[in-house]
Amino acid sequence: MGIHDKKHALLKRPRVGPELLVWGTAAYATLVLNGAFWRAISGTETLNGFDGVVSRFCIALIVTALNVILVRFLCTRWTTRPVLIGFVLITATLSYFSLQYGVHFDVGMARNILATDAMESREVITGNLIWEVACVAVLPILVLLYVQVAWRPVPSSLLHAAGTVFVALVVLSVAALAGFKDISPLMRNNREIRHLLAPGNLVASFARVAAKDGLGQYRGPRAVLAPDASLAPAHATSKRPHALVIVVGETVRAQNWGLNGYSRETTPRLSREDITNFRDVRACGSSTAVSLPCMFSGLGRSNYDEQQIERSESLLHVLSRAGVDVGWRDNQGGCKGVCDGLPFESLRDQRDPVFCTDEGCSDQILLKGLQNRINSSNRDVVIVLHQLGNHGPSYFLRYPQRLRKFRPDCRQPDISECSQEEVVNAYDNAVLATDEMVAATINLLKGLTTHDSAMIYLSDHGESLGERNLYLHGMPYAIAPDTQMQVPMVIWLSDGMSRWRGLNRACLEQRARKPASHDNLFHSVLGLMQVESAVYDRRKDVFAGCAQS
Repeated sequence: MGIHDKKHALLKRPRVGPELLVWGTAAYATLVLNGAFWRAISGTETLNGFDGVVSRFCIALIVTALNVILVRFLCTRWTTRPVLIGFVLITATLSYFSLQYGVHFDVGMARNILATDAMESREVITGNLIWEVACVAVLPILVLLYVQVAWRPVPSSLLHAAGTVFVALVVLSVAALAGFKDISPLMRNNREIRHLLAPGNLVASFARVAAKDGLGQYRGPRAVLAPDASLAPAHATSKRPHALVIVVGETVRAQNWGLNGYSRETTPRLSREDITNFRDVRACGSSTAVSLPCMFSGLGRSNYDEQQIERSESLLHVLSRAGVDVGWRDNQGGCKGVCDGLPFESLRDQRDPVFCTDEGCSDQILLKGLQNRINSSNRDVVIVLHQLGNHGPSYFLRYPQRLRKFRPDCRQPDISECSQEEVVNAYDNAVLATDEMVAATINLLKGLTTHDSAMIYLSDHGESLGERNLYLHGMPYAIAPDTQMQVPMVIWLSDGMSRWRGLNRACLEQRARKPASHDNLFHSVLGLMQVESAVYDRRKDVFAGCAQS
């Protein structure tokens, strides 16, 4: 063979059957791209010794076989490369978030992804994400692009595809039987581990979401809630109408709330106001997609039914039916169905030179025009202000330069590149911005001349800031740490509102020392605004035991 022939032979691209490519890619994804899954299994400390090695090998075979079953019939003469490349990239990306931030891709996280908008997406697509994914994905992608796929005629290809899936099912069955003794209790006692297994975790979660209500927010008719809702007779004797502003906080956790005894003064403005602070409040979920509809529903966490909550009217619909003037002002990703069919204002895309930059608007934008909005109504008013708050990971975008009290603070969206101290500092600075905005809301209400007023601040969920190597939020409810579930709640009442309701402030302070939750919001608002209905539960109204009327 001449030199030219040898060179040609070396450069000739090898021909590989689609079955080998599928099995190879599936095995690579199992062994290399699922570090978070294997780390979690090692953390259980249950698969030890020789039996543990065998069980791990069986798990690897099971996962590889499942990956093969997932993609094989998607691989045709025209789609094999794009399908397998996409499979590698998706798996690597999911694994990155699970490894870096401890993200579990369950149904709740699938809903969060579907609800994510372009602005939120830009904040999580970082240089480090691209680099880390490239490091583990480039090699298999180059192999997939380099080799030639040896295709057979269509009938033979279909037969081989079916045969590949059959072999995968056999491998799965044999491996499951061989490792059943150890694998079954491992998965039964650590059910959350399955949410780390990419990409099957996200595929299964999307499938469950689609099976329930399709891949998107429910848009059908809503079940009527409290058709009997009406204003109580006390309204007839009231000299002025009443205004309640509900500030829905975003990602503020109780542990970093200054009023709760945090070592840092993160709520200096509110500490000077005559407010009632609830120290022990539990969220309905660890994400906005779960908590927001839940906290405005009549079911709450105690009777939680995701589908029923999604397909029923909310607290705002009940108030509106009773004759209250309601509205929603948003600096976030919408009201998640809570305000469907009711007045809604999105202020996040304003071009206000005072409150907005290219990265979005500060929460102070929610107060713009609010006083006029309330003054223009001659009825009772309930307005919800939905904050951007401490939405991560770009905490540094949530506060102005003058509130950079805690330094050094993380100044980039990729918090994995910052120390935990820098992340916490940035987060605490963002809490200062929330403190300032909530205090400004109180001062605005103090200036009303047309309505007696009140304000309730309640965060939707908390945040992990590196504890147990977890960041952000969205963990499954059953295993979510307290940092993601414990949230601050603050109530302010004008003198006129307190007199109208006959509230004993000392009594309310005593109530604030007892545990509360998102379940209390629905009934407390009905009670405070004197809206009568059979759905009202006095036991869940934080004002009930302290009001004379």
